[in-house]
Amino acid sequence: MMAFRQKEIFFNNTEGIRLEGVISFPPGSDHYPGVIICHPHPQYGGDLNNNVVTAVAEAVVEKGFVALRFNFRGVGRSEGSYDNGAGEVEDVRGAIDFLAGTDTAEVKKIYLVGYSFGAWVGLRAALKEERVKAIVGISPPTSFFDFKFLLNTSLPKLIFFGDSDPFCPQETTVSLFSSLLEPKQMAIIPGADHFLLGREKEVADKVSEFLSSLL
Repeated sequence: MMAFRQKEIFFNNTEGIRLEGVISFPPGSDHYPGVIICHPHPQYGGDLNNNVVTAVAEAVVEKGFVALRFNFRGVGRSEGSYDNGAGEVEDVRGAIDFLAGTDTAEVKKIYLVGYSFGAWVGLRAALKEERVKAIVGISPPTSFFDFKFLLNTSLPKLIFFGDSDPFCPQETTVSLFSSLLEPKQMAIIPGADHFLLGREKEVADKVSEFLSSLL
């Protein structure tokens, strides 16, 4: 595995709430495209150290991306409290502002990856930002949240889930995917559930390959 540097950081969201994050980047001093990774539901244990979130961060760094993972409001050392997905959109937009302002990320090449609740929140935020150039939804909980906001975006997109995921039913999610505009890709992991335990590398490799193909 490539050696990479990472450091703990804090940044403000668009409302001035201070959020905790970790930024990781490959060795060297050149500019790199950036990837923001949004964690699962904060009320069910989701945070920046989630198994899928960290696996994706490591995989994209190996492909030459800067990776930013962070805690939504009220999680870990982030200020504020859970806001039912509304305020969390502003948390993501703050992460985009932060990453765009670093010395490492290329402002014109920021990609957004969201896992579970992080997909619902992160992808909504991404569509408000011209700086985001592609989106990835891992295990989007289509049985709980409305993802119709994706129907009119022409951003490159990857939807990725397990065929044994009760929160992301295959029939519902495939139907959603079929209605999305191109360019789009879908990947289904046989036998995987919502938590993707033991399947993290498959997920992370697919995400990093997809994003690398866009460079």
